[in-house]
Amino acid sequence: MYFPVQPSERDFEHALQCLRQGGIVAYPTETFYGLAVDPENEQAITALYALKGREEQKPISLIIQDVTQLSSLACSFPEGYKSLIDSFWPGPLTLIFPAQKHISSVLTGGGRSLAIRISSHPVARKLCESWGGALTATSANISGEAPLVSAQDIHDMFGEKLSFVLDGGLTPGGQGSTIVHCSDREKECTVIREGVISISKIALKLPSHYNICKS
Repeated sequence: MYFPVQPSERDFEHALQCLRQGGIVAYPTETFYGLAVDPENEQAITALYALKGREEQKPISLIIQDVTQLSSLACSFPEGYKSLIDSFWPGPLTLIFPAQKHISSVLTGGGRSLAIRISSHPVARKLCESWGGALTATSANISGEAPLVSAQDIHDMFGEKLSFVLDGGLTPGGQGSTIVHCSDREKECTVIREGVISISKIALKLPSHYNICKS
């Protein structure tokens, strides 16, 4: 069962302090636990890749506080995203945006795209709001292994390698967020990964002139 817990104010402040110092903080989301670092700190991002054993060519996803933060991260906003955001944010829908030029290629895996969502989990949202900007949202696991759903799982896997675990109780687990890429030029929506939100639900909310496909 899903048992959300609200950490103390002291825990939130300690998490923020760790992030400011370039540390890695685990926190609960609406799917699994995620790993947060400052996405503007290349050294912290590199440490995150190393911790997960993640290939450097694979980009790291982000959570943001609200849609107003998109303009500082994305250089364009595909038309198809408006209805999806209105319907599914905050929630387990990750959207792929073209990145602004100043975004580090370390974060994007050498590409020029960013994967972004607004989390619906109260702990993730408060952490992001308290931070005041975007945070990384990659799942808390070693690459290739199952994502983790509890603070104890994270302690067992990572031990002292993490700066802090913001314990929010058990997370729902199951499927991850659905990942979608829309292109105005092709009038196409590609579901890169079908997760909590089904393709059929995505299709219902797209503009009628968009085609939907699965990669």
